[in-house]
Amino acid sequence: MRRLREMPGRLKAASIGVMLGLLLFASPNVNAQPQPPKDFVAVDETAPGEQIPAIPLVATAYGFIWVVLMGYVWSLGRRLRKVEGELAELESRRKPPFAEATGCK
Repeated sequence: MRRLREMPGRLKAASIGVMLGLLLFASPNVNAQPQPPKDFVAVDETAPGEQIPAIPLVATAYGFIWVVLMGYVWSLGRRLRKVEGELAELESRRKPPFAEATGCK
């Protein structure tokens, strides 16, 4: 560990790269795929009645999300217009600054 701290930057990076390369690619079991058991039988197709209709379910889910999102944006717009109206009303009722001191109404 002490030697690694004393190495220059490029040499340190190269030595770490070599170590990682050896660790990842030198192991024979990294790329080996386990063999299936002898009595394993692959399923080619499922029965037609057992398939899940994915496209209608996904389309319904996306549609629901869009409807909820549009409802939320509409609700925010309504509330924002209400707050802006209240703010405009408060600004119209506000007296100008120093109006009492100057005698203006």
